[in-house]
Amino acid sequence: MPRSVARERLGSGTEGSAGGTSLSTLRHRLLGVQVQPLSMEDLNRAVQEAVVKGRRVVIGNHNAHSVYLYHHTPKLRTFFNEVADLIHVDGMSLILAARLLGLPFDRSHRTTYVDWILPLMVLASSLNARVYHLGGKEGVGELAREKLLEKIPDLQLACHHGYFDERRDSDENRRVIEEINAYSPDILLVGMGMPRQERWITESHEVLDARVILPCGACMDYLAGSVPTPPRWMARLGFEWLARLKAEPLRLWKRYFFESWLLAGLLVRDLLRRLLR
Repeated sequence: MPRSVARERLGSGTEGSAGGTSLSTLRHRLLGVQVQPLSMEDLNRAVQEAVVKGRRVVIGNHNAHSVYLYHHTPKLRTFFNEVADLIHVDGMSLILAARLLGLPFDRSHRTTYVDWILPLMVLASSLNARVYHLGGKEGVGELAREKLLEKIPDLQLACHHGYFDERRDSDENRRVIEEINAYSPDILLVGMGMPRQERWITESHEVLDARVILPCGACMDYLAGSVPTPPRWMARLGFEWLARLKAEPLRLWKRYFFESWLLAGLLVRDLLRRLLR
């Protein structure tokens, strides 16, 4: 059975105050979703507070792709609206949209797992926190773990691939949850792709013995080298998507060339509403 973990909503107010924790950040509506101006330092502080004080925190993130999926996937809306305690921005396009709309976001409020995973693992090691990664192909997590241990020898990290029957009542899913709970991680990274990872967290978070739960996408694939890491200078300029499209054109072309039209329409709508106000 999962240990008792206090659940506290962090920064859940929509354009209003949120109290009860050292990290209280307003949620702002952007392109029809809610996001918070959280820096990497803010996120690390939230993780540390949850681990040290035994609180349950689910940390979600939005980028252009997730905004598109949010408007088309009910289970993803449930994750962001009812499950996620903190929602940070992972995508320069959202930062630029927020700036156009006069919202209090800047480059420091864009945190992607390519940049965050190593500082997060350093923090986990300093807290003597157990980390569990669920996701990726067989062997990817183990290879990423080896590379992380070269840099952080004291890191406690267990892995399980993401190719299992994640349906709530399946035998495989029950075995995965039992394995996670037996390890009792302080930080659970779920990297099964969006929206599958968010759907799994939504259906499973109440029975998981984990304090911090984060959907992390392909961060371990980047660490393992199975997917090329986009140059960080391109990320700073907002052109990281070009490197990703070049690396995986068949998988990503629709995301960057079709979904962008919906986002453009949402941005125009938000700009019109701001002008009318």
